[in-house]
Amino acid sequence: MQLTLTSPAAPVDTDLGHKLSVWLDHCAMFAVRPGETEVVLNQDEAKLIKAACSGDENAFRQIVDGYQSTISTQMRRFSRDRNVVEDLVHDVFVEAFMSLGSYKAKSPFEHWLRKIAVRVGYRYWQVEARDKRRLEILREDAVTATSTTESPDDASEAREQLHVMLTKLAPRDRLVLTLLYWDGHSVAEAAKLAGWTQSLVKVQAHRARKRLKKLLEEDR
Repeated sequence: MQLTLTSPAAPVDTDLGHKLSVWLDHCAMFAVRPGETEVVLNQDEAKLIKAACSGDENAFRQIVDGYQSTISTQMRRFSRDRNVVEDLVHDVFVEAFMSLGSYKAKSPFEHWLRKIAVRVGYRYWQVEARDKRRLEILREDAVTATSTTESPDDASEAREQLHVMLTKLAPRDRLVLTLLYWDGHSVAEAAKLAGWTQSLVKVQAHRARKRLKKLLEEDR
């Protein structure tokens, strides 16, 4: 299975520290948007899923083609390394293929696929966090990135700095901040994607925001 990735455009940011502070202070994190409207699968998609469940690799390849871009974008929240992202996307679709029999069409297929993507990305963070050598490298990169007084020259550098700040947090903190703030999900949506209760999402987000603010103050 070959998966191709495209790079999304990113807005230019001239002051990462200020951006993050404003980002944290002004996001209405406790506002729960109306729940998703249940989507009925169209006939073509339903047929593809049914065929894929029966082992039709061509049908599943068409599903991959239809959702690859969406999942690729989501997995970039978990890593800025193109090779890692490609591996994560591959893992998402492999797990989806193995779990197709559990999909009951009670929620949109994309939502079901995104939940798998969150689990795959979160597992990657957990493994990464246990790798002491990698953590030391990340800390060194963070010091280098946040000690400079110059503004980012372009959007790519700004996004890299933001990612470095998030890598200094524990996996649970990174997950909840990514779902709520970077991806823009409501508390209810984040809870569904992470498999947590809404109360846990709120508590975890509150703690994560405090930790990230402390990091920002230390790096100024």
